[in-house]
Amino acid sequence: MSTATVPATAPAFVRPQRVRATAPGHDPVDAAIDEACRLLHLPTVRNSYDELAHEALRDRATYKEFLSDLLAVECTHREERRKQRLVRDANFPRPKRLEDFDFAANPNITPEVVNTLAAPAWVRAGQPLCLIGDSGTGKSHLLIGIGTAIAEAGLKVRYTTTANLVNELAEAADDRQLTKVLTRYGRVDLLCLDEFGYLDLDKAGAKLLFQIFTDREERRAVAVASNAPFSEWKRTFTDPRLCSAIVDRLTFNANIIETGTDSFRLRTTTSRHGD
Repeated sequence: MSTATVPATAPAFVRPQRVRATAPGHDPVDAAIDEACRLLHLPTVRNSYDELAHEALRDRATYKEFLSDLLAVECTHREERRKQRLVRDANFPRPKRLEDFDFAANPNITPEVVNTLAAPAWVRAGQPLCLIGDSGTGKSHLLIGIGTAIAEAGLKVRYTTTANLVNELAEAADDRQLTKVLTRYGRVDLLCLDEFGYLDLDKAGAKLLFQIFTDREERRAVAVASNAPFSEWKRTFTDPRLCSAIVDRLTFNANIIETGTDSFRLRTTTSRHGD
Protein backbone atom coordinates (compact mmCIF):
# COMPACT_ATOMS: atom_id res chain seq x y z
CA MET A 1 0.00 0.00 0.00
CA SER A 2 1.43 3.35 -0.99
CA THR A 3 1.45 6.24 1.43
CA ALA A 4 1.26 9.94 0.67
CA THR A 5 4.31 12.00 1.43
CA VAL A 6 4.30 15.48 2.88
CA PRO A 7 6.81 17.90 1.36
CA ALA A 8 9.41 19.18 3.76
CA THR A 9 8.55 22.76 2.92
CA ALA A 10 4.95 23.77 2.40
CA PRO A 11 4.22 25.76 -0.75
CA ALA A 12 3.72 29.48 -0.53
CA PHE A 13 0.21 30.43 0.54
CA VAL A 14 -2.15 31.03 -2.35
CA ARG A 15 -5.59 32.38 -1.64
CA PRO A 16 -8.27 30.00 -2.98
CA GLN A 17 -10.11 31.12 -6.09
CA ARG A 18 -13.38 32.70 -5.10
CA VAL A 19 -16.61 32.73 -7.01
CA ARG A 20 -18.06 36.15 -6.32
CA ALA A 21 -21.78 36.37 -5.97
CA THR A 22 -23.60 39.45 -7.20
CA ALA A 23 -24.85 40.36 -3.73
CA PRO A 24 -22.15 41.32 -1.23
CA GLY A 25 -21.63 38.96 1.66
CA HIS A 26 -22.66 35.83 -0.32
CA ASP A 27 -19.21 34.54 -1.25
CA PRO A 28 -19.48 30.74 -0.95
CA VAL A 29 -15.95 30.49 0.48
CA ASP A 30 -16.81 33.13 3.10
CA ALA A 31 -19.99 31.25 3.88
CA ALA A 32 -18.05 28.01 4.38
CA ILE A 33 -15.53 29.73 6.64
CA ASP A 34 -18.31 31.39 8.63
CA GLU A 35 -20.07 28.07 9.16
CA ALA A 36 -16.89 26.24 10.16
CA CYS A 37 -15.94 29.01 12.62
CA ARG A 38 -19.44 28.97 14.07
CA LEU A 39 -19.45 25.19 14.58
CA LEU A 40 -15.93 25.19 16.03
CA HIS A 41 -16.50 28.35 18.12
CA LEU A 42 -13.68 30.29 16.46
CA PRO A 43 -15.05 33.84 16.15
CA THR A 44 -11.63 35.48 16.24
CA VAL A 45 -10.39 33.34 13.35
CA ARG A 46 -13.28 34.51 11.21
CA ASN A 47 -12.86 38.15 12.17
CA SER A 48 -9.12 38.05 11.48
CA TYR A 49 -9.17 35.84 8.38
CA ASP A 50 -9.28 38.51 5.66
CA GLU A 51 -6.56 40.66 7.21
CA LEU A 52 -4.23 37.73 7.87
CA ALA A 53 -4.87 36.25 4.43
CA HIS A 54 -3.89 39.56 2.86
CA GLU A 55 -0.71 39.65 4.96
CA ALA A 56 0.06 36.04 4.04
CA LEU A 57 -0.25 36.81 0.32
CA ARG A 58 1.91 39.91 0.70
CA ASP A 59 4.63 38.04 2.66
CA ARG A 60 4.31 34.85 0.58
CA ALA A 61 3.72 32.87 3.76
CA THR A 62 3.36 29.10 3.69
CA TYR A 63 0.08 27.37 4.50
CA LYS A 64 1.46 26.33 7.87
CA GLU A 65 2.58 29.86 8.69
CA PHE A 66 -0.84 31.23 7.77
CA LEU A 67 -2.59 28.60 9.90
CA SER A 68 -0.20 29.30 12.77
CA ASP A 69 -1.01 33.02 12.62
CA LEU A 70 -4.75 32.33 12.65
CA LEU A 71 -4.51 29.99 15.64
CA ALA A 72 -2.19 32.36 17.52
CA VAL A 73 -4.72 35.19 17.19
CA GLU A 74 -7.53 32.91 18.38
CA CYS A 75 -5.50 31.69 21.37
CA THR A 76 -4.48 35.22 22.34
CA HIS A 77 -8.06 36.46 22.27
CA ARG A 78 -9.32 33.44 24.19
CA GLU A 79 -6.72 33.98 26.89
CA GLU A 80 -7.67 37.66 27.13
CA ARG A 81 -11.35 36.78 27.43
CA ARG A 82 -10.51 34.21 30.11
CA LYS A 83 -8.58 36.80 32.11
CA GLN A 84 -11.47 39.24 31.86
CA ARG A 85 -13.90 36.55 33.01
CA LEU A 86 -11.75 35.59 36.01
CA VAL A 87 -11.41 39.24 37.06
CA ARG A 88 -15.16 39.75 36.65
CA ASP A 89 -15.96 36.60 38.64
CA ALA A 90 -13.72 37.81 41.49
CA ASN A 91 -16.42 40.39 42.30
CA PHE A 92 -14.08 43.29 43.04
CA PRO A 93 -16.03 46.40 44.10
CA ARG A 94 -13.95 48.69 41.86
CA PRO A 95 -11.01 48.35 39.51
CA LYS A 96 -7.59 48.74 41.14
CA ARG A 97 -4.28 47.79 39.58
CA LEU A 98 -0.86 47.50 41.17
CA GLU A 99 0.74 49.65 38.48
CA ASP A 100 -1.50 52.51 39.61
CA PHE A 101 -0.42 52.30 43.25
CA ASP A 102 1.51 55.34 44.45
CA PHE A 103 4.51 53.82 46.23
CA ALA A 104 6.04 57.26 46.70
CA ALA A 105 3.05 58.27 48.83
CA ASN A 106 3.59 55.36 51.22
CA PRO A 107 7.27 54.51 51.72
CA ASN A 108 6.30 51.70 54.12
CA ILE A 109 5.42 49.58 51.09
CA THR A 110 8.21 48.39 48.82
CA PRO A 111 7.46 47.72 45.14
CA GLU A 112 9.70 44.64 45.12
CA VAL A 113 7.61 42.88 47.77
CA VAL A 114 4.32 43.78 46.12
CA ASN A 115 5.52 42.72 42.68
CA THR A 116 6.50 39.36 44.12
CA LEU A 117 2.92 38.94 45.36
CA ALA A 118 1.60 39.68 41.87
CA ALA A 119 3.03 36.30 40.82
CA PRO A 120 0.86 33.29 41.76
CA ALA A 121 3.54 31.13 43.44
CA TRP A 122 2.46 32.06 47.00
CA VAL A 123 -1.19 31.41 46.14
CA ARG A 124 -0.42 27.97 44.73
CA ALA A 125 1.54 27.25 47.93
CA GLY A 126 -1.52 28.16 50.03
CA GLN A 127 0.28 30.92 51.92
CA PRO A 128 -1.70 33.66 53.70
CA LEU A 129 -1.28 37.39 53.07
CA CYS A 130 -1.97 40.00 55.76
CA LEU A 131 -2.19 43.71 54.96
CA ILE A 132 -2.16 45.60 58.26
CA GLY A 133 -2.50 49.35 58.65
CA ASP A 134 -4.77 52.30 59.32
CA SER A 135 -7.49 53.51 56.97
CA GLY A 136 -6.24 55.39 53.94
CA THR A 137 -2.86 53.66 53.77
CA GLY A 138 -3.59 51.63 50.63
CA LYS A 139 -4.65 48.25 52.02
CA SER A 140 -7.75 47.82 49.84
CA HIS A 141 -5.93 49.06 46.75
CA LEU A 142 -3.21 46.49 47.31
CA LEU A 143 -5.71 43.74 48.12
CA ILE A 144 -7.72 44.36 44.95
CA GLY A 145 -4.62 44.99 42.83
CA ILE A 146 -2.93 41.78 43.96
CA GLY A 147 -6.17 39.85 43.54
CA THR A 148 -6.56 41.22 40.02
CA ALA A 149 -3.01 40.19 39.12
CA ILE A 150 -3.62 36.68 40.45
CA ALA A 151 -6.88 36.39 38.49
CA GLU A 152 -5.12 37.53 35.32
CA ALA A 153 -2.51 34.84 35.97
CA GLY A 154 -5.32 32.31 35.51
CA LEU A 155 -6.34 31.49 39.10
CA LYS A 156 -9.78 31.75 40.66
CA VAL A 157 -10.14 34.70 43.03
CA ARG A 158 -13.03 35.88 45.20
CA TYR A 159 -13.27 39.24 46.95
CA THR A 160 -15.67 40.00 49.79
CA THR A 161 -15.78 41.94 53.01
CA THR A 162 -15.52 40.05 56.27
CA ALA A 163 -19.01 41.17 57.31
CA ASN A 164 -20.57 39.97 54.05
CA LEU A 165 -18.81 36.62 54.29
CA VAL A 166 -19.92 36.01 57.88
CA ASN A 167 -23.50 36.99 57.00
CA GLU A 168 -23.45 34.67 53.99
CA LEU A 169 -22.16 31.78 56.10
CA ALA A 170 -24.72 32.44 58.86
CA GLU A 171 -27.59 32.50 56.37
CA ALA A 172 -26.31 29.31 54.76
CA ALA A 173 -26.12 27.63 58.18
CA ASP A 174 -29.72 28.66 58.94
CA ASP A 175 -30.83 27.25 55.58
CA ARG A 176 -28.78 24.06 56.04
CA GLN A 177 -26.67 25.03 53.03
CA LEU A 178 -23.40 25.65 54.85
CA THR A 179 -21.59 22.68 53.34
CA LYS A 180 -22.55 23.84 49.86
CA VAL A 181 -21.27 27.38 50.48
CA LEU A 182 -18.04 26.13 52.07
CA THR A 183 -17.48 23.87 49.07
CA ARG A 184 -17.96 26.80 46.70
CA TYR A 185 -15.41 28.89 48.57
CA GLY A 186 -13.12 25.87 48.72
CA ARG A 187 -12.79 25.97 44.92
CA VAL A 188 -11.39 29.50 45.03
CA ASP A 189 -7.60 29.70 44.80
CA LEU A 190 -7.39 33.07 46.57
CA LEU A 191 -9.98 34.45 48.99
CA CYS A 192 -9.60 38.22 49.52
CA LEU A 193 -11.17 39.44 52.77
CA ASP A 194 -11.41 43.19 53.14
CA GLU A 195 -12.34 45.20 56.24
CA PHE A 196 -11.06 42.48 58.54
CA GLY A 197 -11.34 43.69 62.13
CA TYR A 198 -13.88 46.44 61.48
CA LEU A 199 -16.65 44.68 63.38
CA ASP A 200 -17.20 42.67 66.56
CA LEU A 201 -18.13 39.08 65.83
CA ASP A 202 -20.21 36.96 68.16
CA LYS A 203 -18.97 33.46 68.91
CA ALA A 204 -21.15 31.87 66.23
CA GLY A 205 -19.88 34.24 63.52
CA ALA A 206 -16.29 33.82 64.61
CA LYS A 207 -16.63 30.02 64.47
CA LEU A 208 -18.00 30.20 60.93
CA LEU A 209 -15.08 32.38 59.83
CA PHE A 210 -12.66 30.07 61.60
CA GLN A 211 -14.10 27.15 59.64
CA ILE A 212 -13.28 28.93 56.38
CA PHE A 213 -9.67 29.42 57.49
CA THR A 214 -9.38 25.83 58.71
CA ASP A 215 -10.73 24.41 55.43
CA ARG A 216 -8.22 26.47 53.45
CA GLU A 217 -5.20 26.04 55.71
CA GLU A 218 -2.03 25.36 53.69
CA ARG A 219 -4.16 24.38 50.68
CA ARG A 220 -5.83 27.56 49.47
CA ALA A 221 -4.59 31.08 50.03
CA VAL A 222 -6.34 33.78 52.05
CA ALA A 223 -5.52 37.50 51.89
CA VAL A 224 -6.91 39.85 54.54
CA ALA A 225 -6.80 43.62 54.90
CA SER A 226 -7.17 44.80 58.49
CA ASN A 227 -7.02 48.18 60.20
CA ALA A 228 -6.04 46.55 63.49
CA PRO A 229 -2.73 44.93 64.47
CA PHE A 230 -2.81 41.28 65.49
CA SER A 231 -2.71 42.24 69.16
CA GLU A 232 -6.09 43.97 68.79
CA TRP A 233 -7.90 41.17 66.97
CA LYS A 234 -9.28 40.00 70.32
CA ARG A 235 -11.74 42.90 70.02
CA THR A 236 -13.15 41.26 66.90
CA PHE A 237 -12.93 37.69 68.16
CA THR A 238 -14.07 37.86 71.75
CA ASP A 239 -13.17 34.24 72.45
CA PRO A 240 -9.42 34.36 73.29
CA ARG A 241 -8.75 30.79 72.20
CA LEU A 242 -10.58 31.24 68.92
CA CYS A 243 -8.76 34.51 68.32
CA SER A 244 -5.42 32.86 68.94
CA ALA A 245 -6.27 30.03 66.54
CA ILE A 246 -7.31 32.45 63.79
CA VAL A 247 -4.16 34.55 64.22
CA ASP A 248 -2.10 31.37 64.09
CA ARG A 249 -3.66 30.27 60.81
CA LEU A 250 -3.34 33.67 59.18
CA THR A 251 0.27 34.26 60.20
CA PHE A 252 1.86 30.83 59.77
CA ASN A 253 4.18 30.99 56.74
CA ALA A 254 2.44 34.25 55.84
CA ASN A 255 3.32 37.28 53.78
CA ILE A 256 2.80 40.32 56.02
CA ILE A 257 2.77 43.93 54.82
CA GLU A 258 2.37 46.75 57.31
CA THR A 259 1.04 49.82 55.52
CA GLY A 260 1.54 52.12 58.52
CA THR A 261 -0.61 54.73 60.21
CA ASP A 262 -0.16 57.78 57.98
CA SER A 263 -3.24 58.09 55.78
CA PHE A 264 -2.04 59.41 52.43
CA ARG A 265 -5.68 59.55 51.35
CA LEU A 266 -6.39 62.05 54.14
CA ARG A 267 -3.11 63.81 53.40
CA THR A 268 -4.08 64.21 49.74
CA THR A 269 -7.54 65.52 50.64
CA THR A 270 -6.10 68.01 53.15
CA SER A 271 -3.51 69.19 50.63
CA ARG A 272 -6.14 69.68 47.96
CA HIS A 273 -8.34 71.80 50.24
CA GLY A 274 -5.31 73.77 51.35
CA ASP A 275 -4.45 74.89 47.79
